[in-house]
Amino acid sequence: MANKRKKVCISLLLIVFIAIISMFIPYKQSLVFLQTEQNEVLCYLPVAPGDRFKIKYLHSIHLSDVIESYEVTKQQGIRQYELEYEDFAIGMPSEAAEGESFVNENGKYYIKNMRRDFPYFDLRVGKVRANHTLIYKNTSFPLAHAIEPGTGVRVQVRKINMIQELRGVNILDAK
Repeated sequence: MANKRKKVCISLLLIVFIAIISMFIPYKQSLVFLQTEQNEVLCYLPVAPGDRFKIKYLHSIHLSDVIESYEVTKQQGIRQYELEYEDFAIGMPSEAAEGESFVNENGKYYIKNMRRDFPYFDLRVGKVRANHTLIYKNTSFPLAHAIEPGTGVRVQVRKINMIQELRGVNILDAK
């Protein structure tokens, strides 16, 4: 009887140990917003290769909207495929790179057919008027609802573990 009880205790300990270890194994591919200094997941959005998202913000000089369009690559990277803006004065491009097209439609400027690949990009969530907003599947998520304005963040695609998932904010829930 004591031998059977010992086997049950060892089995339970093994199950608990495996459960704890599995909480640290990255499994959910997500677009993550990491606090630059601590590399801590502040918020995330579950994504798959081919998913598209946009970052919209108010340009600090022109005070007009800029929309950067991105796609998640199969290699867990980020590809910028389009840029939309209203003024091409200071800080905005006035022509497209090779293979891209510069278009003026309905009073807005577009650079289309972009294939600019990044492992990540950095941004600082606006404090005053930038109003950085993630647009995903035609729904807008102001980043200031999940990230303290003024915070520097690194945006990248990576797999997160259960602990990071529990500590971070699913941006779909941050509305």
